[in-house]
Amino acid sequence: MTRLIQSLAEISSTYEALFCDLWGCLHNGRAPFPAAVAALQAFRKKGGKVVLMTNAPRPNERVVAQLDRMGVPRDAWDFVVSSGDAAQYALFTGAVGQKIWHLGPEKDDSFFTSHPEGLADPVEITRVPLDEAEGIVCTGPFDEMNEVPEDYRARFLYAKTKGLPMLCTNPDHVVDLGETRIYCAGALAALYEEMGGEALYFGKPHPPIYDLARRRLAALGHEIPDSAILAVGDGIFTDIKGGIGEGIDTLFITGGLAADQFGDDPEAPDAAMLDAWLDGKQLSPTYAISKLR
Repeated sequence: MTRLIQSLAEISSTYEALFCDLWGCLHNGRAPFPAAVAALQAFRKKGGKVVLMTNAPRPNERVVAQLDRMGVPRDAWDFVVSSGDAAQYALFTGAVGQKIWHLGPEKDDSFFTSHPEGLADPVEITRVPLDEAEGIVCTGPFDEMNEVPEDYRARFLYAKTKGLPMLCTNPDHVVDLGETRIYCAGALAALYEEMGGEALYFGKPHPPIYDLARRRLAALGHEIPDSAILAVGDGIFTDIKGGIGEGIDTLFITGGLAADQFGDDPEAPDAAMLDAWLDGKQLSPTYAISKLR
């Protein structure tokens, strides 16, 4: 049974590290949530480590730059690991070939222009048109504000016929940018798989991003057991499923992507509705809270 709590402070003494999602938990794509920032700052002041774990398809330094622009203070977190970081290791070791069709907006070009930390002898990658490609890297739609996955059906049929593998840099299906819901790379990859194509995933809920977070904690001298790590997020099939799969406790943010499922007041989720919804998903977070605070 999932325990509904009112603040992170109720349970924080049990944990030494947080694997905390960004979009929907710490910010809405435009501005940080002050209560969430304060909760993370308080956790760190007591000696806890905060790993910001995001399915953003960009390397962590680009995520950090975005957080700085939004005004998220540096004392709210220790380091960032992104789906882009984990997927870069696969790309530059040749997981989907060397001639790549990039499906995604120009803002994700940094995925190709920087190399993962610690990787020796990276494979040389060339971006080419679809008809010349050996593989696909999907970071999202070309026009994320206006396009939907179905817009790519014809191109995916061609790619599937050629047997092109797709590296999906962001397993999320949707995020809310302010009040606007937009599609992510995960929704495109799901359609490609539905059509018979092959997709490879490296962000939540898949193991590579968690392995990367543990390695970086260890490199900083923090050997933290899984029993002392809490995964925080609003994505039931990414943040929560991933945490459960890794054997770590989870805190589900009900006021994020699924806020309309738990009653009329996003600040006070209905416990019975929450339990019924979770039963339908066949997932049971350790805890749930309306907003990170």
